[in-house]
Amino acid sequence: MARLFYGTHLRSPFMLGTAGYPSPAALTKAFETSGASVATVSLRRESGLNRDGQDFWSMIQKLDVLMLPNTAGCHTVKEAVTTAHMAREVFDTRWIKLEVIGEDDTLQPNVFGLVEAARILTEDGFQVFPYTTEDLIVADRLLDAGCEVLMPWGAPIGSGQGLNNPFGLRAMRAHFPDVPLVVDAGIGLPSHAAAAMELGFDAVLLNTAVAKAGDPAVMARAFADAINAGKAAVQADPMEPCDMASPSTPVLGKAFLE
Repeated sequence: MARLFYGTHLRSPFMLGTAGYPSPAALTKAFETSGASVATVSLRRESGLNRDGQDFWSMIQKLDVLMLPNTAGCHTVKEAVTTAHMAREVFDTRWIKLEVIGEDDTLQPNVFGLVEAARILTEDGFQVFPYTTEDLIVADRLLDAGCEVLMPWGAPIGSGQGLNNPFGLRAMRAHFPDVPLVVDAGIGLPSHAAAAMELGFDAVLLNTAVAKAGDPAVMARAFADAINAGKAAVQADPMEPCDMASPSTPVLGKAFLE
C-alpha cells in the first residue's frame, strides 16, 4: 500500500540530503543516480543579504525533485518556528522538516519543544515532517498536533550506526499502520536502509552516508538499490522466522536404504 505524504505520492521512497558534498557536481550526480524523489535543504544555504545561495538554489531546482526545507540546528521552539517561516518564503513550499534539537552530543530531538512547534506550524498552514524518536506516546502527541507524517531517527544524525532500536521502530509501524513513516538519521550503509524498508517503513531519509562517501554517486545508487530491494521484500510477503529447522527437501517419499 502506497501511503500519501500530505496527499502527495512519492515516485521513490528515497529522500536525500544536500549538505556536505565535495562539490556541486558531486551532489548533482548523486541525485541523478539515486532516483531520489525528495531533497532536504537548509535555509542556511541561502543568504537574504548577498544572495550567496542563489547558485545552490538554482542547482537544486534543476534536480526535478520535491523540496523539503528543514529547521536544522534549531534548539528552541521560537527558533524553529521562525526558521520555518523564512524557509516557506524562500523555497515556496508548505512542507517543513521540523527539527528541535535537545541534546548536543547525540542531536536527540527535544520532543516537548517538537510537539509545541509542530502544533504552531500546523495551525499556520505548514505540512510538518517531524524529526522525532521512536517513542509511541510522543508520536501520538505529534499526530494530535496535526502532523500526518512521522520521521523517527534510526540513530544519531551523521553517526552511521543504522537502526539502534529495531523493536521500537517495528512497534511504531504496528501501532500506526496508516501513517506514513520515514526512518530519518543515522543510516550508514545500504543494508541499514534495506532493513528500514523491510520493517514496513515508507521511505528513508539520509545525507551523510552518501555525501561523505568516496564516490557519492556510486553510494547513492547502492542505497537506491537497497531501498527498492527492501520495499520489494515487504510487498512479496516474506516468510516468518521460526525457532525450529524446516527442511527445504521434504522427508515424505524419501528412499531409505538399509
